[in-house]
Amino acid sequence: MTFKDLGLKESILESISKLGFETPSPIQEQVIPYLLNNDSDIVGLAQTGTGKTAAFGLPLIHLAEPKEKYIQGLMLAPTRELCVQIATELKRYSSMMEDIRIVAVYGGEDIRKQLKELDRTPHILVATPGRLIDLKERGKVDLSKVKYLVLDEADEMLNMGFLDDITNILSSTPEDRRTLLFSATMPKGVKALADKMLKNPIEVLVSSGLESTENVKQYAIFVEEEKKFGLLTKFLE
Repeated sequence: MTFKDLGLKESILESISKLGFETPSPIQEQVIPYLLNNDSDIVGLAQTGTGKTAAFGLPLIHLAEPKEKYIQGLMLAPTRELCVQIATELKRYSSMMEDIRIVAVYGGEDIRKQLKELDRTPHILVATPGRLIDLKERGKVDLSKVKYLVLDEADEMLNMGFLDDITNILSSTPEDRRTLLFSATMPKGVKALADKMLKNPIEVLVSSGLESTENVKQYAIFVEEEKKFGLLTKFLE
C-alpha cells in the first residue's frame, strides 16, 4: 500500500512525496482512511516514532476547509517541544496548500507574539493546555466550532496534572466534535478520560505490549536545573 491508496488530496501527496514519504506506517494505514471515511472517535495506542503525527495530521489537513475562517482542528500536546514539533510537521505536510493556516501556541514564549499570530484565525491550532486556556480567557481563541480534537500523549498530559485543563478546554468545544486520543500506555486515568470524553471509539493498537524497543538503552540522570544544558551538551559532543 502507498499513500496514494489512502484517499488523500493530490496537493498533500505532492508535499509528502517531497519529504520522502512512500509507504504508510501501520498506524497511518489504519487511522488515515478511517478518519476520511467514518465519523466515530479513535483511541490510538502508539509510542513516539510510529508516525502518529502524520496519522492524525494528514487527514485533518485534507478535511480542513480553507474558506471557513475558524478553528476547525485543535491538537493538544503536553509540552511546548511536542507542540512545536507537531505544528512544524503539519506545515511541511501542507506546504503545497498555502490557504491552510496552522498556528502553535505554548507556554515559555512571549504571549504577545502568539496574540499577534492569532489575529488571523488559523484553521488548525496546536496548543499546550495552560497557554490555550490563557488565550481562551483573553478572548483570542474561539473553540465553539472545532470539528476535530486531538489529544496527543494523553498519558503524559495526565501525569503532568492537565486533567482539569483538558476538561475546561473540552467544555468549550461542540459535543458533536470528533475526538482522537493517542497514548503510549493505557493506565486507569487515560481509560477513564477516554470513557468520559469519547463516543464509541474504535481502538488502534500498533505496538505489541507497548514495550520500548530492544535497541534503545534508557538512563535517567538527576541534575540541578541550571546544570541540565551543560550536561546535555557534553553528552551530545
